[in-house]
Amino acid sequence: MADSAAKGSSKDAPTNPRGIPYAPFVDKVEDYVSSRAEVESTLKSFQEMISKYQFMEVNTQRRAAGLKDKIPDIQKTLDTVRFLQTRKPGSEPIETTFELNDTLYARAHVPPTEEVYLWLGANVMLSYPIPEAETLLESKLSAAQQTMSNCEEDLDFLREQITTLEVATARVYNWDVGQRRKEKADGGDVGGEAAKATPNG
Repeated sequence: MADSAAKGSSKDAPTNPRGIPYAPFVDKVEDYVSSRAEVESTLKSFQEMISKYQFMEVNTQRRAAGLKDKIPDIQKTLDTVRFLQTRKPGSEPIETTFELNDTLYARAHVPPTEEVYLWLGANVMLSYPIPEAETLLESKLSAAQQTMSNCEEDLDFLREQITTLEVATARVYNWDVGQRRKEKADGGDVGGEAAKATPNG
């Protein structure tokens, strides 16, 4: 019945590890609709679920795109911190360039140091001893990579659910077409029988 179609979005429905519900799989159309009167509401329910999955897909794609930019930056910062950690006290300063913005760089001489400053976001920068900075960056990199993996897994899952619902929609629609043809054929047969039973004037 039509109510069965809504089960895919209920609280009791099975979900993936991030809580995204599985789409209902329509094996027998009769399990979802008992008459043609329920076809329209069932198809509408399926379309609403497809729209929700597509909305989640767009948001997940946006999150994944941000992580693709963020992960290399974290890795580059971590590599720099690890390099600074190898510098011994008394070593000669190294000459390097650092980015001020996308097209502007400045030259600097960096002596051996025991602390670094890290951007934490929202215009906040804090000083960390190098070992603590390395631990923090390793943690951030690991979390970002795990989130990226989850996003990729969720995108595959969402595409599967959208496909499942598109197939379900096609099955219910085709069932409705078949029922209409059957009703039309039955109506024609009844009309033919009535014509045979009517005596000629």
